[in-house]
Amino acid sequence: MHTSDARMLRGAVIPTSVVGVGAVVIGLLTAGAKGALAAALASVVVIAFFSVSALVVSWASRLSAQTMMLAALASYAVKILAVMVLVTAIDGVSIFNTQVFGWTVIGLALLWIGAEFRVVLQRRPYIDDPENVLDRSP
Repeated sequence: MHTSDARMLRGAVIPTSVVGVGAVVIGLLTAGAKGALAAALASVVVIAFFSVSALVVSWASRLSAQTMMLAALASYAVKILAVMVLVTAIDGVSIFNTQVFGWTVIGLALLWIGAEFRVVLQRRPYIDDPENVLDRSP
């Protein structure tokens, strides 16, 4: 894994985990043990889905830019299908609070995307100075 990819992954996993723990506490306070379990499961789902996607894209980036784009699109499609299967599977579940689960997934997914965006904005931009590339003085 490239260092910038590791920085991106770390920059998203850490805040998502911290807020996930907070979501478990809020779930416990608002919906009891079922709410805490729902928030914990939602945290695991979001971190796992986004981490696997980041690792796949990082691996594909070593091959080529086209492969990286294909991996990003494929991982997105797989995530959408997996979420559809997961939502269908938990439709009638009564062991945890599905409303807390849903809101936690939405909140943590948005947080993950925002954290990745923050990491990208903190990078130093590559600036190409054409005057220093070739000295064209006669």
